[in-house]
Amino acid sequence: MDLPLAWSLVLLVTAIWNFVIWPPFLKRVRKDERSHDAGGAPTTFLRVHTILIAISLALAISVGVLGILTLA
Repeated sequence: MDLPLAWSLVLLVTAIWNFVIWPPFLKRVRKDERSHDAGGAPTTFLRVHTILIAISLALAISVGVLGILTLA
């Protein structure tokens, strides 16, 4: 793939940024009182945020792979 070096670096920085931001956010969401009901079962709040974070990390992997492939 032909892509200018600057764009390849933008892709890589974006992927790294996502891996720096989302895992700590998930830790905070899990500790949030809205994440579990009175019985300790996961709530919709936790499930939705977990899915959104998983999608963001999957996209980060894709963007990171594209960034690496375009460097070559």
